[in-house]
This record gives sequence, C-alpha cells and structure tokens, in this order.
Amino acid sequence: MNKIHDKDMNTHDSLPFTHHPLIDTHCHLEMEQYDSDRDEVIKRASGQNVEAMITVGTNIESNHRVLALAGEYENIYASVGIHPHDATSATEKIYDEITGWSRNRKTVAIGETGLDYHYDNSPREIQRNVFAKHLELAKNLDLPAIVHSRDAKEDTLSILRDSGISKGVLHCFSGDSEMAEKAMMMGLHISFAGPVTFKKAERSREIVKLIPDDYLLVETDAPYLAPVPYRGKRNEPSYVVLTAQTIADIRGVILDDIARITTINARRLFNIGDIPRKGEIAYKIRKSLYLNITNRCTNCCSFCVRTQKNFVKGHNLRLSHEPSYEELIDAIGNPADFREVVFCGYGEPLLRLELVKKVASWIKSKGGTVRINTNGHGNLIHKRNILPELAGIVDSLSISLNAHDKETYDKLCVPMYKDAFQGVLEFITEAGKYIPDIKLTVVETVSIDIEKCKKIAGKAGAGFRVRKLDTVG
Repeated sequence: MNKIHDKDMNTHDSLPFTHHPLIDTHCHLEMEQYDSDRDEVIKRASGQNVEAMITVGTNIESNHRVLALAGEYENIYASVGIHPHDATSATEKIYDEITGWSRNRKTVAIGETGLDYHYDNSPREIQRNVFAKHLELAKNLDLPAIVHSRDAKEDTLSILRDSGISKGVLHCFSGDSEMAEKAMMMGLHISFAGPVTFKKAERSREIVKLIPDDYLLVETDAPYLAPVPYRGKRNEPSYVVLTAQTIADIRGVILDDIARITTINARRLFNIGDIPRKGEIAYKIRKSLYLNITNRCTNCCSFCVRTQKNFVKGHNLRLSHEPSYEELIDAIGNPADFREVVFCGYGEPLLRLELVKKVASWIKSKGGTVRINTNGHGNLIHKRNILPELAGIVDSLSISLNAHDKETYDKLCVPMYKDAFQGVLEFITEAGKYIPDIKLTVVETVSIDIEKCKKIAGKAGAGFRVRKLDTVG
C-alpha cells in the first residue's frame, strides 16, 4: 500500500484551503491523461486536504485499472461498472466479474452506470437494460450506485424507481429541480462538479441552493470538466476545493462547512472512514460558534430535525450528557475569535437558564457577542419573567414563532404548555425591553401564514426571517 505522507505533499498556493478534509466522490484517475504524473496528482490532492478519492470504472479495462489503483494507494477507492457509452459491451460474464470485484475491500460502489441520450453511443434500449441490471446488482450487493444521466430524466427516474434502490448518487448533476427532488425522495444523493463554477450555470446554482445538507456531495469528474479558473484544462482531484468553495458561496456558508457536510455524507454513503459518534457541545458554522447545551425541549415540533437525525451541517449534536460550565468554557476557547457565540443545539437552551447566564457573562467578559436561539418558552419554564436576568449579557435573541395563531402553533409545535402560543407572544413583547436585537423566525410550511407572522414581528419591532424546512444552523 503506497501511503502519502505530509512531507511529500505539494500544495497549490492559488487554491483555497479547507481545514476539514474533503472527499472527491467521482474521478477517473485510471485514465491515460494521468499516466505521466499520476503520483504527483494524488499528492497534490492530499496537499489540499482531499482525504479520499473514488476512481470510477467505465469499461472492462478501466475497472481493472481502478482496482489496481485502489490497491496501490491508501486514499483511493474504487467503483466498478459499465458506462452507458459502453453498454453494448455488457454481458452476463461481465456482471459476474462486477460481482466478484465488489468483494474487494476497496470497492465502495457500483457504477458508473446510467443513461446518456445526448451522445447515444449505445442504443437506448440496451442502455436501459444495462442500467437496470447494474441497479439490481447494487441492491443485491448492498452497495450504492453511481448514476450518470444526461438528457434522460424520465427514463432515469423510472428505472431508479422500479429498481427499489435507496442508496446512490446522481453524479455531476445537470438535471432540473424536479429531478433532484424525486431522486432524493428515493434516498439518492446529488453531486456537483466543476460546471457549477461556470459563468452561465445559473440553473445549477439555483439547484445547489435547494439541496438539503444531508443529500449533498462534491466531485471533480476528473480529468473532465475542470472548474474555473482551470476550465478547458485537465481536471484533477485537488480542484474539488474550487467546486466546494463555489457551493459554499452559493449557500451562504464557508468552505469548511461544505467540506464537513459533504465529507460526512460521503463517508456514510460509501462506508469510507469514521463517522463521529460523540455529540459536540461547541460547533462552528460560518464564523459563529454554537453551543449545544441540552437535547431537551418543551416543544415537539413536527418539522424538527432533532427527532429525525443526529447531524446538522456535518456536526453530531446528539449529546451523551449535558455539559458543565467548565466543559463549555474549555470548548469555547476565545469567544472573541467568533462573530458571535450562539446558544442553540438540539434543544431549548433556556431550560438551563443558570448555566446560560453564567456562560454568557463569561463570554461578554472576554469580548464576545452572545445570541440565544429559543422557542420563547423561557418565562413559562421558570414561571417568572427571566428577561431582566439576560439584560447586559445577551446581545440578541432569535425566537421561533413558527405560527400565526394558537391553533396552528399547537398543531405544528405540540407544546407541553397549554397556553404556549400566548406565552411566546408575551415573551416577544417583553424581550424588546431588555435585549438590543430581537428576531422572529418561522419555518416555511403550507400551514403557516407568513404575512400574519410578519405583522406580529412588525408590531413587536422585531426582525423577521423565514427558514426553509430543511435549513438548520
């Protein structure tokens, strides 16, 4: 096994750098374009903190080469299959070989398979049959499928649906939002490559905004489709950081966030590396630090991700215990290093009011800025007006309104208090007397009258923000 060491890495000074590792989920390092400098290309990727690369087979010869590369390099993994361009070469013998290759410990997926009606290098009926057979193999072998689809939306979705497969990725996605949504409903991931950086990629950029964190992947498809500013030149895995940076810009986060999100997704989908098992008590998103101090809540909202998953933007928020003051101070470090420190996490922070007050006072004493994300139940929880106790130590409150009336609130949020909605409204009114900055938030669902919620915010003199259903943090 050829292992890449730090001292051997040759970084690109002009490329952005992420402190969190990236995974290039789709490249073709076995191709002849790398025959003269393949080792250097792999070293450059490692130098850009690309921790793993999946090199993807397209025909019999390339499958042999990807398996050889995966055996030679520790950070390279293989996917085996027949590309739709070569669908006419697929036989029962080849399917048997794919099954055998899948038993290699470095084989993590079946593919590249799918449909290509743009070039039609193979008859469409043969493409469809070969695609269906690959999906059958992937399902039987319990491996994800790497799917190529170009100008073949309806047939791709139909064959995917009929296969019953629930693990895979639409690679180098070039479809529309409807295609992405239907694929994700089946459990498939959506991966973006260099074209999202192109000047005229408006549709792709709009779709990038819509993909929930849990379904997002990045790739190069190297040696093809190099991102700007290398467009038209040979692509390579180190350039995946440019695609990730563009996606971060589009989604309003930072490069480290996209690296963390997509790497966790890739590890989970392809069973590469370790998934964090321990819940984090302090976690970074953008330039802010979030404090996860409890997983308890006085609401049981139908839309809350707390009941559905452990991860938010690549961070495991499922606590094994509620952290102490000392643990939080140690985890925060220097509060002034962050735009703000936010009490948030997977529960209602004001359940731990005394801890919040103590930690917030310390943050302020060190020059930090404090925000609390709350459901507005603080006064109901403690049976008194707690807001004067937060004056001077909390700079802003983000209060989840999430409904325009009691009936809607009770239905969506399922509060433990009978008059919770009225309590939230009173909390909002009182908050403006003590906290400099108040913002109300609602989740965008069909049940909520956004305009009425805006009026509630306006009457209270508070800011207002609508959050998409899948957006957290």
